[in-house]
Amino acid sequence: MMKKAVSWSGLVFFLFLLVGAQGCAPRTHPGYPVQCGGNTRTDGNYRSRESFPGPGTPGKSGGARVVEQCPIPSSAPRTITHEVAPLETVWRIARMYDVKPEDIYRANRLRPQDPLQIGQKLVIPNAKAIRHVIALYPNTQWQYIVIHHTATDIGKAFSIHRSHQDRGFWNGLGYHFLIDNGTLGKGDGQIEVAPRWIKQQSGAHCKAGGMNEKGIGVALVGNFNLDQPTPRQMESLIYLLRTLTDYYRIPPSRIVGHRDVEGAATDCPGRRFPWATVRSCLKPSGMARTP
Repeated sequence: MMKKAVSWSGLVFFLFLLVGAQGCAPRTHPGYPVQCGGNTRTDGNYRSRESFPGPGTPGKSGGARVVEQCPIPSSAPRTITHEVAPLETVWRIARMYDVKPEDIYRANRLRPQDPLQIGQKLVIPNAKAIRHVIALYPNTQWQYIVIHHTATDIGKAFSIHRSHQDRGFWNGLGYHFLIDNGTLGKGDGQIEVAPRWIKQQSGAHCKAGGMNEKGIGVALVGNFNLDQPTPRQMESLIYLLRTLTDYYRIPPSRIVGHRDVEGAATDCPGRRFPWATVRSCLKPSGMARTP
């Protein structure tokens, strides 16, 4: 019996390595300096039953599946300062920097029950290279993905959240995801997850075509009438699009620009946005994925 158990455990470990290797293999886009995909690890062990906010119920899981980027070659761990974005939690920040929540609490003299404030500065000891952490919630509401640009040279979730509040968006940041361009202290290609996504609320990014209710709003910081996204922004965008389309079964034909929605009077996400790269990178690669 013992020999049989050891044999099965070895087989399971081998299959885990095999699936992980397939899921993390990137593809290179020939016409634009970006990696086209992979870098996704989906694992039930990364669900949080206590700390990760679920739809409409901050502090509870809500049945979310958490998808993490595959391990990034780490630079030397270092102490950094992190600015808290809207509805971020210590659990999520710890996953982003591959540190223990307890270390963040200790370094900042916080208790688990202490609420975080938007804009609060946290010391992150022994932080690794930042990685994406995306929660996926069972929800049949999402049928499209609408891509935007901020039409600004700089930006981050905190500043856009305040700007949208000033414009009358009572729930603040109108997008579900924001991809930073390395300004205002955020990383180039960093994906910020908005409260609307964590709470599974409708967006405030595209009223035309009812897209606020059925479309996931993804914005990139930048003005793509004048420039193009950075390569790291595009890598993060492709990663995010593949993660969302796989889980929600959204066909590539339903990934649209804001300006492409019937009734929308805008040039967003800009005349220089590289749609050819997006379409090429989203072609089937033959790699297995976890639904």
